[in-house]
Amino acid sequence: MNNLIKNELTKIFSKKTIYITMIAIFLLLIFMNCMFKYANSSSSSAYIYSENYINSLKEELATLNPEKPTDVTLYINLKSEVDVYDLTKKYQNDEWKLAIINERISPYITEKNTYLYGTEKNEAQVNEINKIIDNYTKKLDENDWKYFAKSDLEEANRKIEELNAQKQQTQDTEILKNIELDIKNAEISREIAEIRLNKNIPYGTDYKNMALSRLQTSKSNIIEYESQDKELTYEEQKDYNDCLKTEAECRYILDTGIDINKTDSLKGILQDFYSIFGIFLIVVIIMIAGTIVSEEFNKGTIKLLLVKPYTRNKILMSKLITTFIMILFVIVVTIIMELLVGGILFGFDSLSVPVVEYNFNTNMIQEINIFAYLGIQTLTQLPMIILLSMLAFAISTIFSNSALAITISLLGYMSTSIINQLAMAYDLSFMKYFVTMNWDLSQYLFGNLPYMQGMSLIMSIIICIIYFLIMAIPTFIIFKKRNIKNI
Repeated sequence: MNNLIKNELTKIFSKKTIYITMIAIFLLLIFMNCMFKYANSSSSSAYIYSENYINSLKEELATLNPEKPTDVTLYINLKSEVDVYDLTKKYQNDEWKLAIINERISPYITEKNTYLYGTEKNEAQVNEINKIIDNYTKKLDENDWKYFAKSDLEEANRKIEELNAQKQQTQDTEILKNIELDIKNAEISREIAEIRLNKNIPYGTDYKNMALSRLQTSKSNIIEYESQDKELTYEEQKDYNDCLKTEAECRYILDTGIDINKTDSLKGILQDFYSIFGIFLIVVIIMIAGTIVSEEFNKGTIKLLLVKPYTRNKILMSKLITTFIMILFVIVVTIIMELLVGGILFGFDSLSVPVVEYNFNTNMIQEINIFAYLGIQTLTQLPMIILLSMLAFAISTIFSNSALAITISLLGYMSTSIINQLAMAYDLSFMKYFVTMNWDLSQYLFGNLPYMQGMSLIMSIIICIIYFLIMAIPTFIIFKKRNIKNI
């Protein structure tokens, strides 16, 4: 058997196609890494409109008459956009100031223009709004972002006091429940403001602000789910778990100051290795599995192989084992190539940053070394890769058609997400016994709920084994009985 496997490996590595394919993957890795690096390196802000866009707005604005009822609404909207742009231009190098303009000042500018040009003009309101805008811009000039955070804190405290006062005067159970929910949401807003002040986080769009925003949303959703009187559905329970995970991860980011979700780094790319590069791996592996037998028939070399002192089962088994060896080879080589390319482009520093996962079994954050995490991910993806390679191997052996084997296997891989999404969307419970729902074992990692209720890790492993045998047994039987006289 060892000699047969060595012979099969020698044949594979004597072909130019394997080297051309790996070079192609290497070039694709370079391209993908460059895309990740330079797609995130743009210094332009999302709050700054382009000059051409603003000029087009001004040209359109010049054609409108705010005194005409048909023009007034569009005039107010365009004028407000132009006014916001003029203000952002002054602070275009300060991200937190742009965030304040976008979130706080922009609505006041629109309101001012409504009272200034709208059908119900109100000069007194315009003056009041101008005072607010002037005060805000003064704080921007003073670089006083904490003023806005303190305002948020004061507003949250004021709202909590008002709601508690309402609570004391209310007897209705349903109204009390809604007030309690509003109090908890106001307490979340207060907590966010306190974190911003205590952790010294200016407003903006960086990862810490993203963490604050996601923390607020997830905590609000958790409160909503926990306040329900009825039992959560399975999909609601999955969403609830996602919120718990998001809350824990955001707290970790804010406590440690580490951007665990940074994608434009070597660690970030390796963390999503199979979702980014999985298709490349599958293509190469299917090509090997889909040609390793059929090529022997197509070239007529199968006769030379069968005259050797080995049983047909041993010959076919050696080819199957060789395919599995090549799976590991392609995965390892691709990871090494990514380490090389990613390390050159991004540096190796990010490899010291742990992968952070929320473990539902312990209800705690779990830190994992990136290479250990990559190993775990590889184990969870192996059933899918093995079954797809087995499908290509079976079709190649039974029909002696490489093109058919490769095409059907690739279609099977590409249709996986569609099949799974339809099964979950329409709650097709019988689909939990279908292979595509079970071959991705990552759904069970860290105590996560699987795709569908009633699924389990043991069940998925058993189903994968059954599907493997369904393909393997007929393949060996047909190969053993096949007539090769006319080949």
